[in-house]
Amino acid sequence: MNYRFNQHAKWICMLMLLLFSFGLRAQEADNEFRLDAQLVTRGEIRAGGFKGDSLDAGRMSHFVLGKYRVTADYKRSWLEVKLSPQFSGIWGQGTAGLNLYEGWAKLQTKNGFFTQIGRQELDYDNGRIIGNDDWTMTAPTHDVLKLGYDGESHKVHLMAAYNQDANNMDNGTHYYSGGLQPYKTMQTLWYHYDTPKKMFGVSLLGMNIGMQSVKENETNVTYYQQLVGSYMAFSRKYWSLEGEFYYQMGKQEHGLPIDAFMGSVKATLNPSENWSLSAGYDYLSGDKFFSVPADGNLGLVQHDKIRGFNAIFGSHHQFYGAMDFFYLDNFYKGFTPGLQNLYLCGNVNPVNGLNLNAAYHYYAIATELNYLDSKTLGHEIDVAASYAFSKAVSVSGGYTYMHGTETMVILQQIQEVTEQRNLHWGWLMLSVKPTLFNTIWQDKK
Repeated sequence: MNYRFNQHAKWICMLMLLLFSFGLRAQEADNEFRLDAQLVTRGEIRAGGFKGDSLDAGRMSHFVLGKYRVTADYKRSWLEVKLSPQFSGIWGQGTAGLNLYEGWAKLQTKNGFFTQIGRQELDYDNGRIIGNDDWTMTAPTHDVLKLGYDGESHKVHLMAAYNQDANNMDNGTHYYSGGLQPYKTMQTLWYHYDTPKKMFGVSLLGMNIGMQSVKENETNVTYYQQLVGSYMAFSRKYWSLEGEFYYQMGKQEHGLPIDAFMGSVKATLNPSENWSLSAGYDYLSGDKFFSVPADGNLGLVQHDKIRGFNAIFGSHHQFYGAMDFFYLDNFYKGFTPGLQNLYLCGNVNPVNGLNLNAAYHYYAIATELNYLDSKTLGHEIDVAASYAFSKAVSVSGGYTYMHGTETMVILQQIQEVTEQRNLHWGWLMLSVKPTLFNTIWQDKK
């Protein structure tokens, strides 16, 4: 069945490419070349977040992160080409990464059809399931073929990817998930509709993701998992509502069946351009056991089904608190007890260029665990400010405080934890994004 699905996706891609070729016209038009730079430097003081042992507030860390990116973009009426090398890492780190962040070509017709192929950002709807997560220094991109149609009210995108290890070009098809993306194959269909005045929009998403088996005796086996769901947004002059629901099924890399889901709702009040208030609730299903052990492990409970929701491509930083305690990294030994995230946030722009925001998060697990007295994981307060000196230069900073509960300590299986569970994280960031060069010229007749 999975083989047939991939074969059908391949024929659909070939058919769309053929139809696209009939609509392409090499027209006289302007040519534009633009060269942009992005230099981001962020210093952090951390006593909490990311790793489980950071509940021990005595383990303080200080470091500076850097991201330096140059983007060359060429455009004309039917063609766009983008190349964007990037260097990122921690100051003083000898193994900082230099890679190609984006490198793609896009062919498009006057009536909205397009083909885009190469390494590219994928960012859809609010970014919860497929997002570019530019907060991180590396930020995810995908080697993918994308075919689609972008109209005024209707948009359809079909994406396909196949990843392989370089040393397996002539030595089998086993894919180790330590590369650009954790998946081996991916096919995605996204459809979006907007009402004429764009007061209401709805998106439908379907994904088929192939994961390499982690079992030693299954070197050429791929397990497939599916995600289906919808995102909706309704807005009026002074308020808006957002809602989404996604369901996961199929099998994960251990061959275990998946039965997981997530739902979210958010309301925003914005009576003025200078301030707004938002409140929302996220629910992500979870498991009841600590691990997904390989076959033959003793002393651990073997799952019969995976119920922990996994937003593989999501921009987690913008949803589950600035400290990134959840879903950027799992609990002890991959345990995912799910999450309930109830939050309230406000945003103020007192003067031109200055933005202030604050948020409160209440966290709890989603599953019933009989060895815990409470589902509550903790409380978090985020405050941040940013000021734009110009379109190209801005400075921002923030501070996060989190109080972890006894439930958090037990689930993280932390060794030598102090009684101090008040976690702190502060950061200061300079962002410089200038346009280095921009020119437009006409084709010679």
